[in-house]
Amino acid sequence: MTIDDDGMIVRREVLGDDHVDRALAATTDFTADFQNLITRYAWGEIWTRPGLDRRSRSMITLTALIARGHHEELAMHVRAARRNGLTDDEIKEVLLQSAIYCGVPDANTAFRIASRVLAEDGEEHGNQGDGTSAG
Repeated sequence: MTIDDDGMIVRREVLGDDHVDRALAATTDFTADFQNLITRYAWGEIWTRPGLDRRSRSMITLTALIARGHHEELAMHVRAARRNGLTDDEIKEVLLQSAIYCGVPDANTAFRIASRVLAEDGEEHGNQGDGTSAG
């Protein structure tokens, strides 16, 4: 099977070329089918649907990652949320909303991760958003 072109385009636009290139470079015979699956299904089928814009999809994704405790992917999707047009204040609001519906401990961890990512990215690329960082 080959990787879906539409899915790869969206994956690169949302996550950035550096991240996707690292993921693809780390692909082995064992993980190739999984890389193909997420590119076709998540990026090619879901993220390309017309019903929600990418900003909304990023907000939902951040919330889902917080709710499920998937902290290892949260940093990647904080960066993606910025790439999709969310400001630091909007990311902060998503985390605050998540505190109520997902739990304060999970939101506390999310604030720690997001604060680090927003500060790192602000230093590397100039601050995006409104000049503040979450947390």
